[in-house]
Amino acid sequence: MESRFPCIPLPPRPALGGRPPSGTSAYDGPVHEDELHPELRAALEPVGRDLRATCPVSPRFEAWDYPRELAGVMAWAPDGSGRGVAVLVGQDPMEQLAQVADGMQEWAVEALWNAGLPAVWPHCPAHPDTHPLAVRSEGGRVGWCCPRTGELVAAVGELGGEPGQAG
Repeated sequence: MESRFPCIPLPPRPALGGRPPSGTSAYDGPVHEDELHPELRAALEPVGRDLRATCPVSPRFEAWDYPRELAGVMAWAPDGSGRGVAVLVGQDPMEQLAQVADGMQEWAVEALWNAGLPAVWPHCPAHPDTHPLAVRSEGGRVGWCCPRTGELVAAVGELGGEPGQAG
C-alpha cells in the first residue's frame, strides 16, 4: 500500500512506543500514518509535498513522546541530527500548519547545511540563494512569501516541481 504521505514510507515493522530505548538508533523505523495524530498528519502532508518537490534532503520521522496536549514527531536528517515538530491539539488548523511549516523549514535549513548544500529552503525565486521564503498565515491561508517584498509565492503544499517555480 502506498502512503498518502510518501516521505513516511510504510514497510512492515513493530510499533514504536515513544522514545527509543537507550543505545538504539534514531533510525529504528519510519512512522506509520496510523501512528500520527490526525491533526499533526493534516499539517505535515502539505509541508511534506513541498519538501519532496523542492528539497534535496528528506526527513525520516519517528514517533516521540510529547505532553498529552501536543501531537508530534522527531524529524531526523541523514547525518543523524533531528528536530521535534509538534502541534497543539485543538489549535486552529491554519496555525498548526504554519507551526509545522516553520519547524520543518528550520529542520531543512540545518539538514542542508550539514549536507554541505546551500542552507536555503525554500528558495525565493526573486532572490535565489540569498534567503529562504518565509511562512506567513493570513486570511485563513498559510503561504510561502518573500521576506523582502512580502509577495506570496505559493500556498504551503503547492511549491515547485515546474521550472521557475519556488524551490
